[in-house]
Amino acid sequence: MAWESGIDLDELVAIDVHVHAGISAGGPRPAPGDGARPTGVQGIQQRIGAGQQTPDETAAYYRERRIAAVIWGVDPQSTGRSRPGAVSNEELLEAASRHNDVLIPFVMVDPWRGLAGARDAERLIQAGARGFKFHPPEQAFWPNDRKFYELYEVLNARRVPALFHTGQTAVGRGAPAGGGIRLKYGNPMPLDDLAVDFPDMPIIMAHPSFPWQDEALSIALHKPQVYIDLSGWSPRYFPPQLVQYANTLLKNKVLFGTDHPMITADRWLADFENAGFRDEVRDLLLKDNAARLLGLDTPHPGPPRQGGREKGGREA
Repeated sequence: MAWESGIDLDELVAIDVHVHAGISAGGPRPAPGDGARPTGVQGIQQRIGAGQQTPDETAAYYRERRIAAVIWGVDPQSTGRSRPGAVSNEELLEAASRHNDVLIPFVMVDPWRGLAGARDAERLIQAGARGFKFHPPEQAFWPNDRKFYELYEVLNARRVPALFHTGQTAVGRGAPAGGGIRLKYGNPMPLDDLAVDFPDMPIIMAHPSFPWQDEALSIALHKPQVYIDLSGWSPRYFPPQLVQYANTLLKNKVLFGTDHPMITADRWLADFENAGFRDEVRDLLLKDNAARLLGLDTPHPGPPRQGGREKGGREA
């Protein structure tokens, strides 16, 4: 059954656009403490703190707070690193259908899969995927490499958002050689090329883009379909220029996101209160911008445009 939104925007206080799915409900996981598995609210809180929450438990957490969550599964056919117990795209879509009042399904397709990945993207959109997540540093790719354009063509034709990790990443941090992660792929500037070549594909630059914050602000200011999410950092540590632009020129282009469970909604929202954001932009950042971007008050993305596009962004 394809996901369809059951979200009541009037009942929501916020939309978190950056939520990790945790672990599969069908796989083993270590039990906290002495081996007993806590139940109820306390149990969910403990598993979230350990990164062991299932999509069902994430849905319960967000429903209690009247927040909707953009949440994604991983590509089971990825050519890169495998994560035991990860939530697959299929499991995520099923969970989002069960909890369509709070969960908004994004998916991951490994760009290195080429044409097969592009075909899979089309299938996932038909199944209800509302967006795609990419992690250039972990997946070791330049987003503007034309070998990946077949995948973006699918998203562009359907007007489906693409969320890209930008800036430094916690993946590999402190490990020998940084776990093999090359931070250069987190530079947001290649996304400017995608914004030119795929004007109907909304782009979300995830996180304050340390050490390239000014580059991210410049792209979002210049390209109408490019947004910034505020995930991964406590608001008390945001660069001053990010807060300044979110309060002014980019007030309609900045989105609330946590990076759950690394930072919970409770902590993020508490720190947001004293981070220098103006009262008049609060609702825009927390809910309204995301609701408009994700089309939560409109039907599922429609059929591809007639005529298509040539690679490189030119009309066919």
